[in-house]
Amino acid sequence: MSEQANTLLKIVFTHNDFYILEKPAGLSFHSEDGPGFVVLAELQLSQKLYAVHRLDKVTSGLIILARNKGAAACFTALFTEHAISKFYLAISDAKPKKKQGWIKGDMAKSRRGSFKLLTTKLNPAITRFYSVSYKPGFRAYILKPYSGKTHQLRVALKSIGSAILGDAMYAGTPSNRTYLHAYALSFLWQGEHMQFTLLPDHGDEYIALIKHQDFQAWQSPWQLDW
Repeated sequence: MSEQANTLLKIVFTHNDFYILEKPAGLSFHSEDGPGFVVLAELQLSQKLYAVHRLDKVTSGLIILARNKGAAACFTALFTEHAISKFYLAISDAKPKKKQGWIKGDMAKSRRGSFKLLTTKLNPAITRFYSVSYKPGFRAYILKPYSGKTHQLRVALKSIGSAILGDAMYAGTPSNRTYLHAYALSFLWQGEHMQFTLLPDHGDEYIALIKHQDFQAWQSPWQLDW
């Protein structure tokens, strides 16, 4: 049995309609060379689950899995309407062209499965971000995507000259992991406000960031001025 098949996934929240779990960095969302995140979750929880959004293999963090077809349809509608707010943490050791603001542009396929940001805005990827320098030479980013494009945040940071640490596909400095983490979710479910955060627990730079005093302002990311 592969090492992935022995992975015990962290359950962050249990609801009659859905689970919120943590996807580890480096685990494929769908099964490739071994069981993927969704299959592992189904095996661990002994039930059929429905994917309603996804994370890149290199990305860690919060994922919603619906427990029935009705809930899956509702979540799909919420994501389509951009009614679910998602917040990500990223780290780079490259100096950005700007320290906060918007990154907007169409995305096009590039080489070897990567993408690039264009200057056109016909159907743009839209991201807003803030950043903080938590130690010399390193900057942390909190990002909120307003669209759901493949590799959107990785391409966005690359476009401002600040490729994510460990993100080999986008020329990030080699590291023991890709420093992109799905940190928080906020949405309305059956009239109830749902808000979740999950700190990354893997990666020395994340640990250093969380200890920094400026991280306090990011502990409730939905309260920032987006």
